[in-house]
Amino acid sequence: MKIGITGLSNSGKTTVFNALTGQNIETTAYANSAGEPNMGMVKVPDSRIDTLSGIFKPKKTVHSTVQYIDYIGLTKGDMKQNKLVFEFIKDADALVHVVRAFQDDAVPHPLEKVAPLSDIATVETELIFGDLELVERRLSGIETSIKKGKKPATDHEEKALRKCIAALEAEKALRDVEFTAEDIAATRHLQFMSIKPMIVALNIHEKDIGGEATAALIKEAEEYFRAKGSSATVLAMSGKVEMEIAELPAEEAAEFLKDLGIEEPALNRLIRHSYESVGLISFFTVGEDEVRAWTIDRGDSALEAAGKIHSDIQRGFIRAETVSYEDFMEAGTLAACRDKGTMRLEGKTYEVRDGDIINFRFNV
Repeated sequence: MKIGITGLSNSGKTTVFNALTGQNIETTAYANSAGEPNMGMVKVPDSRIDTLSGIFKPKKTVHSTVQYIDYIGLTKGDMKQNKLVFEFIKDADALVHVVRAFQDDAVPHPLEKVAPLSDIATVETELIFGDLELVERRLSGIETSIKKGKKPATDHEEKALRKCIAALEAEKALRDVEFTAEDIAATRHLQFMSIKPMIVALNIHEKDIGGEATAALIKEAEEYFRAKGSSATVLAMSGKVEMEIAELPAEEAAEFLKDLGIEEPALNRLIRHSYESVGLISFFTVGEDEVRAWTIDRGDSALEAAGKIHSDIQRGFIRAETVSYEDFMEAGTLAACRDKGTMRLEGKTYEVRDGDIINFRFNV
């Protein structure tokens, strides 16, 4: 899974990226208009796999992962630069919009004033305008092809594009339009930006962590999206503090969090929201050699889950020996789960649930 980090210049995007990935990419108070994107893989924090690893004590523990991409900031009204940004993050599965909500005279705001809700609206508008240009260009191409007597790529594409243009001209993000499976298939090649799930990360000053002003700002941002009939996840974090926490040893980080009065880094919530926003879940395989979290789409069958591990397991699938994480923890061992009857034998069509512990029986 790939997540694009976006936002206006000097919003703290790269600081958040550094905190997430443990990298040390240089940050600057001056807006960049070139360069290569930064990329990094991040483990999905999941206390369940840590607990299972503590029980089975395997040689190796493997978490689910997310890839993050950080690139230059978007610029209000600058379609040329924004196209460049979109080109690098267009194949992302979701977007994290880092919104500046901190004051710092040493770091100029590109729009000269720290105004989080205004910045949210600005980026939403740029995503919508970018998609609108794509749709108009594609429709123009289809019309030209028809005049020349050539048939469009799919019969359904023009109809889906008309639905898109109606929404975009009404300044509605495509993530909030109800599309059919045919619509999505017909327009997938255009890689729209405003159709991607959105996570808004309000980058606050460290003094505002857990404060009333921050709670009020989160509520205002949520109400902004609600009023537009739009969907987005909103959370607050201090990129600077998160980067400091990420650089500390585990014990010191825990003490630091305790001093701040928070249970876990905000980055953990950001990663989980990134994972969940695109409909992903995890199932586990356990044993002395390895405890591993496997990523699948919500709704995937046992047969599809088997294929994530190995094509041979999928091809020779017999049964999926399955127990929920909660039932396993209550019983204490796999043998006890079998005795209690909470270990089930499921067939190919079984819909895997988040947290299932599965042992696949197969024969090839």
